[in-house]
Amino acid sequence: MPYLVECLASVEAQTIDPERIEVITVDDGSTDGTGEYLEEFAARAAMPVTVIRQENSGGPSGPRNVGLGKATGRYVFFLDADDRLGPEALERMVAMADRNGTDVVLGRIEGVNRGAPKSMWGRTLDRTDVFSSNIRYTLSAQKLFRRELLTRHGMRFDESLWTGEDALFTMEAYLRADGVSVIADYTCYYLVGRDDGKHVTKSGGYELRFDSARALMHLIAEHLPAGERRDLLMTRPLVVTLLPQFGPRFAKDSEKVRRRKLELAKPLMDAYWTPGVARRLKVEERLRLHLVAEQRPELLVSVARFLKDKKQPAVLLERGGRRLYLAYPHFRDAAAGVPDSVYLAEPREARAYPGYREGGAGSLLRRAARKARRMLRSAAATGGRAAAV
Repeated sequence: MPYLVECLASVEAQTIDPERIEVITVDDGSTDGTGEYLEEFAARAAMPVTVIRQENSGGPSGPRNVGLGKATGRYVFFLDADDRLGPEALERMVAMADRNGTDVVLGRIEGVNRGAPKSMWGRTLDRTDVFSSNIRYTLSAQKLFRRELLTRHGMRFDESLWTGEDALFTMEAYLRADGVSVIADYTCYYLVGRDDGKHVTKSGGYELRFDSARALMHLIAEHLPAGERRDLLMTRPLVVTLLPQFGPRFAKDSEKVRRRKLELAKPLMDAYWTPGVARRLKVEERLRLHLVAEQRPELLVSVARFLKDKKQPAVLLERGGRRLYLAYPHFRDAAAGVPDSVYLAEPREARAYPGYREGGAGSLLRRAARKARRMLRSAAATGGRAAAV
C-alpha cells in the first residue's frame, strides 16, 4: 500500500474479457492494510479473485509459488504489487501467444521513476529465442508464461535465493520454451519506482549477488554444453550480476571484503570464463573480469578507481587504424603483465572512435578467398571456351 491500489486498478482496466482473467493474490504477512484491501477488491471485482493470506516468507519466491500452485488458466502472469499493467497488456500478450504458439511473451516494459531494460524492444518479434535476441537481458518474472510449460517441467521459483530468483526462473523458461514472442510497440508493464526507494524484492548484500550469479551460471551450464551458445548466455550473469561487485564500489571495499569477493568469484571464473565470453565484452568489462579471474586485487583496485573518477582511456590505433586499443590502467605495463588482447576493442566498440578502419586478419583472409574464387571462375570459364573450340 498505497501502490497496490493502482496495481489492482490496472488489472480491473484490462481490455480482455474479465471472464478470461483469474486473479490470485498472496498477502505475504503485510501489516499495512494490504490484506483488508485485497478482500475488498475480491468482493467487487468483475473477475474471480482468490485471496491467500500467510505469514511473511521474507522473499517473493514463496508467494509466487503459492499463487502458481493455485492457477488454472492457460497462461500465468506475475504482477508485482508496486507495478501496474498497460490497459491492453493481457489481451495483446495472450493473442500473441495464441497466434504464434509461443510459450513465453515479453511485453514492453517502461520505467516510472526508475530504470527499465531497453535493448530488447527494438521491434516486435512473433517468434524468437534466447540466442537470437536480447531477451536474456530482461529476466524479471513479469512475462506471460504458458502454464503447461511450467507444469510439464515442474518449474518453481527457488526459495533459497533472496535475490535473482526471477532470473533463474525466466532463463529456464527461455531455454525450455517452444518459441518466445516480443511485443515492442505497446507498453504492457510499468515498472514503478517507489518514493521510499524500496521495492518488493530485497536488495540484499553482496554475497547474495554471488548466490544469484552462481545459480544462473549453473543453470545455463546444465542446459548447454561448452561452446558459443553457452558463452553467449554466460555474458548475462557475468556482466549484470557479477561485474558490479568489481566496479567503483570495489575501490571503497575493505581488504576483507575484497578478498571475500575474489574468493566467491574464483570457482565461477575458473568454470565459465572463456575466450568466447571475453570476446563478447567491452574492454573495461573484459579487463575487470580478467583481473578477477587472475585474482589480481591490487590491479583491480586501480581500475576501479579509474572508473570511479569517470576518467576516459587513451586511444591507440595500430596497423593502419585496423586495431584499436583502449589504454585503461596497466596497458603495456610490463610489471602488470596484462596481455594486449585484453585492451583490444572489438569492432562493435571500436566503431565509435574516429580513425578506426574495420578490418584485420579476418577481412584480409576473406578478400584473399574472394580473389581466389574469382581467379578459379575465370580459369574455368577460359578452359570451358577452349574445350568448346
